Amino acid sequence: MSIPTLAQSSFKTQQLTFKRVREAYDVKWDNLQKELAKEQITGQFSLYIAAYKAEKRLEIWLKQNTQKQYKLFKVYPFCTLSGVLGPKLKEGDLQTPEGFYHISAFNPKSNFHLSLGINYPNSLDLLRSANEKPGNHIYIHGNCVTVGCIPLTDEKIKEVYILAVEARNAGQNKIPVHIFPFKITDTSLNNHLMAFPQHKVFWANLQEGYAYFEKYRQVPEVTELINTYRFK
Repeated sequence: MSIPTLAQSSFKTQQLTFKRVREAYDVKWDNLQKELAKEQITGQFSLYIAAYKAEKRLEIWLKQNTQKQYKLFKVYPFCTLSGVLGPKLKEGDLQTPEGFYHISAFNPKSNFHLSLGINYPNSLDLLRSANEKPGNHIYIHGNCVTVGCIPLTDEKIKEVYILAVEARNAGQNKIPVHIFPFKITDTSLNNHLMAFPQHKVFWANLQEGYAYFEKYRQVPEVTELINTYRFK
């Protein structure tokens, strides 16, 4: 067995040393496997997470590693949401970030049952925050409270956490988490810009990434440039 395979397989083993992760697998894994089989996902898979603030909707997209395109697997409602539409600008503003991120931490001993951290702030967030502290510690987590994170309740985070462990264990080192203000169609963009005209340039840039996935059902390669994201 190769060293990379050992490293990958040990991630799930390590996670299962934690009581809450074991309990999540005991309660949820059998049913999740049945649901995966119904979607003809029977082998190792990659995971893409899309979150929409206005709709309070977290989408789980999966792609078996022998396939090219992702397909929608499950949808989880946000339990609650703080702040308003628009990016997070500083610590304490109660905003949920908007942008293109990935899972940067698995926390099996979270104060909110289980949690998945994202790599906020990225370079564009830091630039946008200017001289303010941008804040950090943004998670998808259990419970039903938030000051900028995405809470799903304890029962729902168990499933999302398991799927993330399985994807990470299969070798997906960066699981993308794209957070949008809303589903950015031309119509919805124009409607929301009536209330938030200051976000026109930013949201139009996010729309490029949104549209790429909608067209190809593949996660774009995202590059952070000065004041903008680029996609390919």
